[in-house]
Amino acid sequence: MKKVLVLLAALGAFSGLVQAQEKVQVLSTQELVNVCKFPSSPESRSFCVGYTTAIYDTYLATRHPQRAKPYICVKQPAPSRDEVIAEFVKFGQSNQQTADKPAAGVFLGFLAARFPCARK
Repeated sequence: MKKVLVLLAALGAFSGLVQAQEKVQVLSTQELVNVCKFPSSPESRSFCVGYTTAIYDTYLATRHPQRAKPYICVKQPAPSRDEVIAEFVKFGQSNQQTADKPAAGVFLGFLAARFPCARK
């Protein structure tokens, strides 16, 4: 029994090592801009809206209000999602230095510039 547990532990450690060496592909800004630029199908539009909404929702859900001041403040009435996505596409096209950067970080930076919080 002891040998079985040692074998299982070794296999678990090896599989963890293999997983740690895998490179996780992330969506680049250029890839997101391409999908959002011409939503030629319901699937691409759904992906674009879903991905960008998830980025913003994750920002809202993970920011601790007592420890991290907000840096994205959307004033009401807010523009439509389609308007914001169109602005992001223009931003991505005019800032080619961000093309190979992870889309989530660039989109958050775009939102912070587009919807800055008031200085106190």
